[in-house]
Amino acid sequence: MSRYISEANQNQVRERACYLCEYCHASEQWQYIPFTVDHIIPLSKDGARGIENLAFACFNCNRQKSDRLTAIDLESGVEVPLFNPRIHSWRQHFIWSKDASSIIGLTPIGRATVTALNFNRQRFINIRNEDSKIGRHPPPDDQIQS
Repeated sequence: MSRYISEANQNQVRERACYLCEYCHASEQWQYIPFTVDHIIPLSKDGARGIENLAFACFNCNRQKSDRLTAIDLESGVEVPLFNPRIHSWRQHFIWSKDASSIIGLTPIGRATVTALNFNRQRFINIRNEDSKIGRHPPPDDQIQS
């Protein structure tokens, strides 16, 4: 079974995502490693091959997500679906901390995804802080906690 994604589909996914990881909103422009195209529902779990099942993902989010579809919301203790950029709104589930260094989950899906994909590793917080100083973080349309 081929897992190949055509270059045309990869470019369409990249452009649809505005060159941001659809999970953590890191910008591909400032990374050393090109982002990947992720099957939101893995092929191994009967996910579709079409573009509606593809997301643009940074290396960390793709690796942390792996073939998982759910995670535990530590606040409620309930297993919930991971954030799905094709059916969920990023702004509904996430917000940046006041200093824009950390992503805060607003809902059980958001909180579980923040934890499962390890959005707030110290290395990422440090990068976001440095990027904020030179005006390339957070992405322009993202909300910051008031």
